[in-house]
Amino acid sequence: MSKIENLLLDLGIRIPNVPIPIAAYIPAKKVGNLIFTSGQLPIVDGLLISKGLLGQDVEIEDAKNAARICTINALAAVKGLIGDLDHIKQIVRVVGYVASVPTFTQQPAVVNGASEFLLEVFGENGKHSRSAVGMAVLPLNASIEIELIVEVN
Repeated sequence: MSKIENLLLDLGIRIPNVPIPIAAYIPAKKVGNLIFTSGQLPIVDGLLISKGLLGQDVEIEDAKNAARICTINALAAVKGLIGDLDHIKQIVRVVGYVASVPTFTQQPAVVNGASEFLLEVFGENGKHSRSAVGMAVLPLNASIEIELIVEVN
């Protein structure tokens, strides 16, 4: 088992199977030494675990946890292409889409769930650029969606 997956197991995290797309796309695409993931929802064992809008239905801490789950699913998509997460050289970019009411302005706090997790797992190589964007609605009424760009060797 890879060093990264052993670290994840120490944190109580198992990388799931590659998420099944809900439409006409693939979970991740490798271009040169970069992997671009499709947006990943907070799905655990086939169930969406965080639904609704921030500032109305969902608390920030719950959405932060959901962002972490989205990121785990994105890593599963990466692993599906490269087989071993130890081939990740660095996390390049994180984009987080946060379903929220128009007056909610804490999207960065929600997406920190993804960023903090990546820093915990990859250390310096987990530092990344990022966007945190508020959305009126996301697929399946999810509260958060995360996509990654990672560099591999």
